Amino acid sequence: MNAPLDQDALRSAEAAEAPARKRRPKRDVDGWVLLDKPVGMTSTQAVGAVKWLFQAKKAGHAGTLDPLASGCLPVALGEATKTVPFVMDGRKVYRFTVRWGIQTDTDDSEGKAVETSEGRPSREEILAALPAFRGEIEQVPPAYSALKINGERAYDLARDGVQVELAARIVIVHSLELVEMPDADHAVFETECGKGTYVRSIARDLGRALGTRGHISALRRTRVGTFAEEELVPLAELRATSEAMDDAPPMQALRPVEIGLDSLPSLRVSPADAARLVHGQPIILRGRDAPILEGPVAITAGGRLVALGEAEAGEIHPKRIFHSGK
Repeated sequence: MNAPLDQDALRSAEAAEAPARKRRPKRDVDGWVLLDKPVGMTSTQAVGAVKWLFQAKKAGHAGTLDPLASGCLPVALGEATKTVPFVMDGRKVYRFTVRWGIQTDTDDSEGKAVETSEGRPSREEILAALPAFRGEIEQVPPAYSALKINGERAYDLARDGVQVELAARIVIVHSLELVEMPDADHAVFETECGKGTYVRSIARDLGRALGTRGHISALRRTRVGTFAEEELVPLAELRATSEAMDDAPPMQALRPVEIGLDSLPSLRVSPADAARLVHGQPIILRGRDAPILEGPVAITAGGRLVALGEAEAGEIHPKRIFHSGK
């Protein structure tokens, strides 16, 4: 979750962007922008910048990145926002650097030091500790997280000086590998993990397990679901492209709505069945060659995404209707 930024720096950054923020007419824009978020910007600021560049009426994102972090921030525009939950449920890959010897209140370099240690782990010690952090593990989220305590965000309580105690929960770490050790104070790791896993907690707990302390000093997300690092577009590039076209939206960076459903089975239906689904009516999968489906399914007709449905006992029930392309 977002660690607190220096507020003076944040206001200065916002003021620097203010002259370019002219009022622009909003448009119906549908699709994904696979943004390479820069360090120092919150996810909300990044989404706002993309929304403004595309003059989009509606925008959202699939998975928050801390201001300290860079990398894959999938931004959904218009109808693509309906597919965000399926992208967020996908696995995520991070490359991160742990600074040994210091634990901070935010578990990253944005926070204040709360504990220190002179100990520094060896390569052999790190490799021996990693198996305990793979698979289904119990993890306590950072105090500075978006989780709610009695209706309030944990990070708001922590910033107000309230002692935050969050319950441990089970998360899945599919892989965790040591990449390199640039010096005695730092180690670089790569992890692939499931929804709800906090990399900052991994750094904190790994430091403790190794008899020292640790926090994240650098973090980059390289994959979210099927969205990979090589597909990402830097915000600076989007801005430069727009400026070169007299502030026109950089539409060449817009990806189709349906890529947010790449993890789901796809079903092609007739125009008549599509019309039924659009009007909220279920359809029956008939015939000897009818596919056997259960659970969520992406439904297309005439090469266009028309609905997200739930397959159950040979029937497809519409859950979300897509209007893009009309």
